[in-house]
Amino acid sequence: MKVIIVGNGEMLMNLTAGCEDAGCEIVGVLRSERSRMSCLKQFFKNSINPSKDFTYLQSHNIRELKSKSVNSKQFKKEIVTLDADIVLVGSWGEKFKKEIIDLPKMCTINVHPSLLPKYRGPNPYIEVIKNGEKETGVTFHLMTEQFDAGPILMQKKTDVLENDTGKELKTRVTNAAREGIKELLQQLDSDIIIPLEQNESLATYYKKIETKDLLIDFKQSADKVSAKIRALYPFAKACFSHNSHFLVPNPYKLKIVENKTNAPCSTIYETNPKLRKISVVCGDGNVLEMTDVKLFGILNIISDIYIKLRIKVGKKV
Repeated sequence: MKVIIVGNGEMLMNLTAGCEDAGCEIVGVLRSERSRMSCLKQFFKNSINPSKDFTYLQSHNIRELKSKSVNSKQFKKEIVTLDADIVLVGSWGEKFKKEIIDLPKMCTINVHPSLLPKYRGPNPYIEVIKNGEKETGVTFHLMTEQFDAGPILMQKKTDVLENDTGKELKTRVTNAAREGIKELLQQLDSDIIIPLEQNESLATYYKKIETKDLLIDFKQSADKVSAKIRALYPFAKACFSHNSHFLVPNPYKLKIVENKTNAPCSTIYETNPKLRKISVVCGDGNVLEMTDVKLFGILNIISDIYIKLRIKVGKKV
């Protein structure tokens, strides 16, 4: 089968590798980075600081398509000229027009990093961790004009581990995508797969995160605060405010401990400037111990001094 892959980052690389594993002919790849940059910027970036997906395609001698949009005349022409059986889409924010969806000889398949119909939307990694899910996965479904809503061809499950950040979860899910697409393409080449309509009554949707979503609310339980800090990394930085400054916890250095003083919610429980540690009482009465906390921006180099002089035990944040 001849496959065109449209995508970005880790998902793009794993789908490309999975197609190669399946023995498919990858006739072209359209990267998200190319659609967002001018040709000149792209040239300098690829020369000075190439992305991992660009390097991967170059090292595997895979043709990169030059379209700026999946709905452009150029991309439409590329699908026809390259005689694509399947267009495979992973991590792409642009909505496909129906004429493009219907253009490949077999189908257009979207690869969504959750177990649909749950967690539709642009970044399910964040919401899965924030909501304390123990399991997630990747869904391969026929693309329709509605985001993440087409009939399901296959799903692959993966665990959500206790201390996962968004980074680890994304890597695990995209690795599952590589395994899944290999299996799916081999089945499509030899068997009949009956697509399964999604149950709309079970559907959930989470929109793109906004600036206000980055603020930590210590009125929540320590588990929820910890989950939010871990979930947002590496896509964004969770933070809390103090005297007009913002402090950013390290998602890998969080610990929930018992409140032995009965201090009220949002109270600073303990500090250690050398370790840049700030412990805060959360809404459930437990304490979230945050080590390696840094001031946001260029002031991060004086974080230990700021904690020593400004962060006082017994005060509220």
